Amino acid sequence: MSEILTHDSKMRELIQLAKTVAQSKATILIQGESGTGKELLAQLIHSSSSRSQRPLIAINCAAIPDNLLESELFGYERGAFTGAISSKAGKFELANGGTLLLDEVSELDMRLQAKLLRVIQEGVVDRVGGIRPIPVDVRIIAISNRSLSDCVRQGSFREDLFYRLNVVNLTIPALRERICDVEIISKKFIEMNSLKNGKNITGISQEALSFLQSHTWPGNVRELENVIERSVLTSVHQEIQLADIVIERTTSQFDLSLATDQSGDKSWSVIVEALQYHQGNRTHTAKALGISIRTLRNKIADYKRLGIHL
Repeated sequence: MSEILTHDSKMRELIQLAKTVAQSKATILIQGESGTGKELLAQLIHSSSSRSQRPLIAINCAAIPDNLLESELFGYERGAFTGAISSKAGKFELANGGTLLLDEVSELDMRLQAKLLRVIQEGVVDRVGGIRPIPVDVRIIAISNRSLSDCVRQGSFREDLFYRLNVVNLTIPALRERICDVEIISKKFIEMNSLKNGKNITGISQEALSFLQSHTWPGNVRELENVIERSVLTSVHQEIQLADIVIERTTSQFDLSLATDQSGDKSWSVIVEALQYHQGNRTHTAKALGISIRTLRNKIADYKRLGIHL
């Protein structure tokens, strides 16, 4: 998905703020849980800026070992180390005139944090083994699924660098905080995956949608995408049905989702979810829900009378 879909008022305000600050030269820090769409927001900022015709270069600071990350970011000169048979430009130089996206910036070690601070303050990079600084004009967007302020307090992140990165702070809310977006995002994923896999699925039943809206989505939009893709692949209906949806999780994640309705009863969607998780075993389901097997049996009978089949 290349666009941010939302009906949530706070999310819309965040997107509008992102478009506004995109016109500036300010460094931007995007924070939020894993899977919330931080990279999409970074792409939106770049495409809305005056740098949109220049490169958007991304690098995951946690995916590359520290001894290689320095040369990847800042480049190196020929002979700087064993194997450096020619000079190579780093990501900062490649992004010159454009935007550099530093994903998982909290994972930078202290030495590289110091070099990053120098680039931000002075607008130059020092290649590994280089003898002179190279000027660069780069807009930095830093991304983190950890709180950088917490990292500063823990001593793993430089305070001065934090303030340089945190000129504009955009924090994306978790999907469970904007559950109204589950419908629009699900329908988009259904459309995308139907087209990709040659399926003719045009929507989702209300029962299945209600079930999705009852989930807490610890993996956020990325988890929802995974669930929808599998549902599209396995469904034999024109609409995604409740029986098509499978949500895998650890026991601890399951326990977090045991919601109740206003009367204190377990909602039907939670009971369905629990039954699916325990593969239809009513004893295990009742135990997980904290109710007796008789209560569970009665609830199932009540729902069937209402035309809701579990």
